[in-house]
Amino acid sequence: MKYASIKKYDIANGRGVRVSLFVSGCPHCCKNCFNEEAWDFDYGFLFTDKEESSILEYLQSSYIAGLSLLGGEPLYPTNQEGLLPLLRKVKAQYPEKDIWCYTGYLFDKEIMEEMYQKSEVTREILSYIDVLVDGRFIESKKDPRLYFRGSSNQRIIDVQKSLKVGKVVEICMEGEYINAK
Repeated sequence: MKYASIKKYDIANGRGVRVSLFVSGCPHCCKNCFNEEAWDFDYGFLFTDKEESSILEYLQSSYIAGLSLLGGEPLYPTNQEGLLPLLRKVKAQYPEKDIWCYTGYLFDKEIMEEMYQKSEVTREILSYIDVLVDGRFIESKKDPRLYFRGSSNQRIIDVQKSLKVGKVVEICMEGEYINAK
């Protein structure tokens, strides 16, 4: 797996101060994506044990709330395989820190109805993700007033609660669940 960048201190991609990993490669190619250079699966740098160790070290600080995965597309199958060892270690070493993941795939359709049914890797990855921001960026629905999303079609989902109840459970930024579809 390749990655575009690692941000040691990020406050734009999830609650609190976070470590963010931007993976390379995205099949969605959303018009006017903020990170077009990361569409290419060969863009950036090889993700090695060195980068994994750095991320684990960055997460060590008590003021770091957690890890955010962005892209590119973190849930593209080859990226899932590259991320799985990291997520195992993050949850083992830092169970109190949350993991956010940004994906262009829809949680209830493409992820749960397709990937989750076919892939053990997807099932394990989702067991570690606390919050998923799903849906492709749609320029006509762009809204800069939204927290942690680029367009109004995107949802912020409590993954563990959704898996438990078997339906999408969205989170609003005040911390209350806004609906359970």
